[in-house]
Amino acid sequence: MKRLLEAKIKLDLDQKIVLLSGPRQVGKTTLAKALYPDTAEYFNMDNEAHRLLIKKQAWRRDCDLVIFDELHKIKKWKSWIKGIYDTEGVRPRLLVTGSSRLDTFRKGGDSLAGRFYHFRLHPFSVAEIKGNDSSDNILEKIMRVGGFPEPFLKDSEEAAKRWRRSHIDRILHEDIFDVSSLRDIRGLETLVELLRNCVGSTVSFESLSRDLQVSPHTVKQWVSILESLYILFVVTPYSRNIARSLLKQPKIYFYDTGFVKEDEGARFENTVACSLLKRLHFLEDTKGEKCALHYLRDKEKKEVDFLTVRDGQPEWLIEAKISDQNTSTLNHFASFLPKKTEPILLVKNLNRELFLNGVKVKRAAQWLQNLEA
Repeated sequence: MKRLLEAKIKLDLDQKIVLLSGPRQVGKTTLAKALYPDTAEYFNMDNEAHRLLIKKQAWRRDCDLVIFDELHKIKKWKSWIKGIYDTEGVRPRLLVTGSSRLDTFRKGGDSLAGRFYHFRLHPFSVAEIKGNDSSDNILEKIMRVGGFPEPFLKDSEEAAKRWRRSHIDRILHEDIFDVSSLRDIRGLETLVELLRNCVGSTVSFESLSRDLQVSPHTVKQWVSILESLYILFVVTPYSRNIARSLLKQPKIYFYDTGFVKEDEGARFENTVACSLLKRLHFLEDTKGEKCALHYLRDKEKKEVDFLTVRDGQPEWLIEAKISDQNTSTLNHFASFLPKKTEPILLVKNLNRELFLNGVKVKRAAQWLQNLEA
């Protein structure tokens, strides 16, 4: 399947190095090889023979693209690729992929500033799947088996469960050592299991620390590790005071919606969260905007699921519901936000779209399909 990022990546490859990151088995290598299918050189750092060729810099210079898969597994990879770019430019074009966050280069060491563009590839969303099937069926399918290519295309819950077990085990027993020296894998597995049952609710690190018998600081570190490996992402409460926002309890969502507990409401909210984050990352990676995904909650514990923010300005205030059409909470928070902020109630099971008390009540599947990414 042709991915939405393909044309954008191909255009940027003519100018700079492209870094392509995203969850394991989300389709990064397939996308990379599809860019120049007949004239690309491919090297995987998990392959010993490939590593030797890379060390010798023995790729063809007359090819259109050189793909370095999981290059971050080599020490000082940033310095190495920077040296190639500075001496040879982007002929042939250079593409680096990774299943852990490649943007961690900002945390020190050699900088690639000015030499790269970074893209994040997400699982399939309702907006990305075009074809004969209806948006409602696509939404149901993503909620049932997730949006990762292999389980989505097989469309079998049994096959999805088998794939998922292998997928998460490989990340926690292999990929984790690329980003951390953590050895308590069993504790991390228990944390993942606890979090998959908390989707849609705020998460208390203190409560989790008691369940895991570790410190709240350790729980926070473990969540950061899982985030860097693209297993989950964290949504913080919105506040004009960023420090205050970071201190409040976050909400956790998984890139693999099929991994969420078998609860229709939780899986629907997770699907919406994934779709919104994918769009915001698309805007950041292709247009240079600074975007963020938050939720809203006040002292009376009134809560709205999502607030999208673009270049510091609130954009959409979104509540995701299976069938409820009550707009009172959206109205409550909308009164405190800039007038340009658009309150939207996304309803999964909705016969007719409405406009109630200044709130757009939308059929979720159709609205999600119309997102630009």
